Order: sequence, then structure tokens, then C-alpha cells
Amino acid sequence: CTRAEWDRFGQHGYLQRTDRQFHWFNRGYRTFDDFLAELASRKRKTIRRERRQAVDSGIAIECITGSDLTEAHWDAFFAFYMDTGSRKWGRPYLNRTFFSLIGERMAGRILLVMAKRKGRYIAGALNLIGNDALYGRHWGAIEHAPFLHFELCYYQAIDWAIAHRLARVEAGHQGEHKLARGYEPVAVYSAHHIANPGLRRAVADYLERERAMVDHEIAALGDYTPFRKG
Repeated sequence: CTRAEWDRFGQHGYLQRTDRQFHWFNRGYRTFDDFLAELASRKRKTIRRERRQAVDSGIAIECITGSDLTEAHWDAFFAFYMDTGSRKWGRPYLNRTFFSLIGERMAGRILLVMAKRKGRYIAGALNLIGNDALYGRHWGAIEHAPFLHFELCYYQAIDWAIAHRLARVEAGHQGEHKLARGYEPVAVYSAHHIANPGLRRAVADYLERERAMVDHEIAALGDYTPFRKG
């Protein structure tokens, strides 16, 4: 929920939770280079090098949305999704039909960023397009290439958000490596109703301590963003 909604829920007795995500913010950039210009020189050079190396081995990047999405794209992406889910930390809860359904019913709200090598799709990232934000959701690959994950999930998302004048890219919870790519730590909010008095007290006590920890973590991580100081 939004911060304003979170405050209202709290006033009505809901338990309030905060967590941390990484978001990229569009500060009126016209190009990716405009964004890079705000970074420290070393970070700027690193990102340029990573983007070059991601496509050095003959990889082509495609951004696909709307009526350009086909079942062939979903076949390829489902293979990426299942590969990620097959790893020991994964849990592939979406089936192949799901991807056909979202392609049929909300194609205009989907951005697939796909990597192709030698005529074959080898990796992809699924994003949802909001009114003012791009939401990164799933990624997977069946072949390895250096920095390809960063290119598909982070840099292409920034490029697309700038081109379409979106205010931000929300890249999710995990991965402090996002900091070096221009994604900033921010608080996100949720509110919860627990009827059982004993459980409610225990959870409320935990959430109070967790909120303090999240605030401290965001402040600490903020010192490591790649933007020029001063």
C-alpha cells in the first residue's frame, strides 16, 4: 500500500509493516547517458563496460510488448522461468497457460526483454507496465553471458522507462548489487489485521523492531549509491 494508506490503516488498528526494495527514479532524463552523467566516474565506466560485454558474444536484445508478443516468445520465456524455478531456491508456481493468458488479456501492460544468440532466445526478463512505473517480475536464462542479467533486468528497464517517460523502475527486494546500477533503497509498506490477541501482540512486537531495522538498513545502504556526491 502507499504511505498514506499505511498511515490510515494504522489509525484504524492494523499492524504496520515496512520492508525494503530497490527502485530506480527517473529525474527527467532524456537518454541513458543523461542518467550516467549523474554517477561517479568509476561507476559510469563500469556500467558502460558491463553493457558492452553483455552483447559482445553476438547477442541481440529485443524489447517486445503489445501485439508483437507471440506464443513463440512465451514458449521461450517459460523455459527461462522453469530453469530459474528448478534451482534449489526456486518454486515455479506459474504454469505455461498463465503466460498465454496474460499475453492475450493484458499484452499492452507487458514488456518482455529478450536476448537472442544465433537465432535462438537464450534469456529474458518479464516486466509489467504501470501508469507511472515499470515493475520487474521474473527473469531466466538457458545460456550464460557475462552481465546479461544486469542488461536485461536493470539497464534495458531504465532505457525503456526513460523512452516512455515513466517515473521509476521497481526491481524488487533482493540484491544489493542493484545499488551500483543506480537503483536506490526505499521503504515499502503493508498493513495487517490479526484477530487473535496473543498472536497480535507477538507480531506487533516483532514489527516494531523490524521497522527500526529497515530504517537503519535503508540509511546505511543509501551511502553506497553510485551517484556523484556533492
